Amino acid sequence: MILNVPWQVPKSPQRIVCLTEEITEVLYGLGEESKIVGISAFTERPAEAKERHPVVAGFQGGSVQKIKDLRPDLVIGFSDVQADLAKSLIKAQLPVLIFNQRTIQEILNMMITVGNIVQQQEKASQWVAELIANLERTRDAAPPRPPKVYFEEWDEPQITGIRWVSELIEVAGGIDIFSDRARAPEARNRQVTQAQVIAADPDIILCSWCGKAFQKEAFLQRPGTSQITAIQHDRLHEIPSGIILQPGPAALTDGLHALTQYLRAP
Repeated sequence: MILNVPWQVPKSPQRIVCLTEEITEVLYGLGEESKIVGISAFTERPAEAKERHPVVAGFQGGSVQKIKDLRPDLVIGFSDVQADLAKSLIKAQLPVLIFNQRTIQEILNMMITVGNIVQQQEKASQWVAELIANLERTRDAAPPRPPKVYFEEWDEPQITGIRWVSELIEVAGGIDIFSDRARAPEARNRQVTQAQVIAADPDIILCSWCGKAFQKEAFLQRPGTSQITAIQHDRLHEIPSGIILQPGPAALTDGLHALTQYLRAP
């Protein structure tokens, strides 16, 4: 028996929980921040987000009950790292969307998809077109002699950068010495050894330890570090993880800018 209730053309989601920072930043950029009802504890962009929305999750875990109490009509997260949390939310009968963007193009795709979801297709397309134009300008202005770059995402064990970071290094005019490892989605498959770093002899070393501050002295105390060209020329730098390890607009703007500044410094 069909109930005598009129069907309606559905609206876009009105109550969105963002399990990762980049979704929050995209929604703010599209002018749809009023639809956010919960965010990640790691959200730093935009700065006012933590003041306006309750924190309901870390990166790997979160409170299913707290999220459910917010009555979201969509929960958005990122990658297999949040698979267990997503599974629990699905079991709680919540609608869940998990992105798995690992490349520059996939980040752009994610932004377009979010724009479509909140009915901001035109604004999202314009934003993405501007990002592409900036990527192309940066790439076209790359120096003729690209420096060799070692990007370190974690210290113990040593883990080199994920794929979008590797791609951004190339856009900024560098050569990622472990670009083959960058294609591996899981961090365990991006592990490198100190001997491999020394053998590759990078011209520049960039560190962005995910979730904790870079410790320069600890890095310099590693065996054989003084042999590396980057260390001999004082080209060891930190890039804040919030602008480079977040697979969203931050990496394509501030993250790329930081890479460009370090790679093109005299």
